[in-house]
Amino acid sequence: MQPLEFHETVYLRHGARALTARLLLPEGAGPHPAVVALHGGAWCKGARGDCDGLAWAFAGAGIAVASLDFRDGADLYPSSLRDIHYGIRWLKAEAPALGLGRVGIVGQSSGGHLAMLAAMRPADPRYAALPAPPGGEGVDATVAAVVMLWPVINPLSRYRHAQRARAEGAAWAGDIPERQVLYWGDTAAMAEGNPLLALERGEALRLPPALWLQGRPDPAHDYRDPEGGFDGTEPDRFAARYRAAGGVLNLLTTAPGDRDGPAALAMAAAFLRTALASPLATARGGG
Repeated sequence: MQPLEFHETVYLRHGARALTARLLLPEGAGPHPAVVALHGGAWCKGARGDCDGLAWAFAGAGIAVASLDFRDGADLYPSSLRDIHYGIRWLKAEAPALGLGRVGIVGQSSGGHLAMLAAMRPADPRYAALPAPPGGEGVDATVAAVVMLWPVINPLSRYRHAQRARAEGAAWAGDIPERQVLYWGDTAAMAEGNPLLALERGEALRLPPALWLQGRPDPAHDYRDPEGGFDGTEPDRFAARYRAAGGVLNLLTTAPGDRDGPAALAMAAAFLRTALASPLATARGGG
C-alpha cells in the first residue's frame, strides 16, 4: 500500500515565521488512524523531513502521519510543547476533512521525549497557551497512543551523562551539553520538563498506551543514571515507573542498526493500529 496523498501545509505562524506540517495520507477509505510525528536533534536541530522513514512506513500500513516543524533551540522550553500542543489540536480539527480517525503521537530521540511529555500533560496551561486553530474551538490535545524511538526520556540525567562521557572522550557526546543548555536554560528546567521525574514526583498525568523502540547498546539513550537510585538503565527505569503508575508500556529492544528498520517500524505500526482503535486511556488524577 502506498500513500495516496503527500503535501505540506503551514499549520501555525509566529509573526512572519511559518511552521510546516508534512502530511502523508494512506490510500483507501477512512477514517484512518493518525499520528503527529516529532523529529529529534537534542532539542536544537532537525526538521520534519527527519521523520520521513517512519512516516512512509506508517502510511504504507494505513496510518496517516503529520510530521511537524516546531520551535526549538534558542526559542527555549516550553516553546516546542506549545507548538506541538497546537499541532495536535490542528490535526484533530482537520481530521473530518482529511478522513482521519483517532490521533496518536510518535517521536525520535529528543522528539520522543517531547511526544511523551505532550501526551502526559495535555491540559498543562503553559503548553496550551496558543489560541485554538481554525475550527478547533473545544478540541483538546489528548492523544490515544505514544510511540517513542530511543527517546531522551530524562533530560537531566542525559545532560550529566553527556558531560561525563565527553570528559572520558566519548565521541557521541559532542556538543550535546551545550545544545541542552541552549534549549533548557538550566538544570531546574531539565528536571521540571521531565517525563521520568514527573512520574517519580507523583504528578497527575495522563498515561496513554505506549511503545518504546530501543537499540542496544546505545550509550546516548540507554544508560544507567548513577544518581537515580534505580538498578537498571533509564529505559528500564521509565518503563517500571510508567507501569507502576497504571500505564501500559511495551519496551522493545533491537540491535542498534535495527531500531528503525522495517521490522521495528512494522511492530510500531501494528501497535498503533490496535491502540488507536481502542478506547481512550483514562487520566490519572484528572490529567
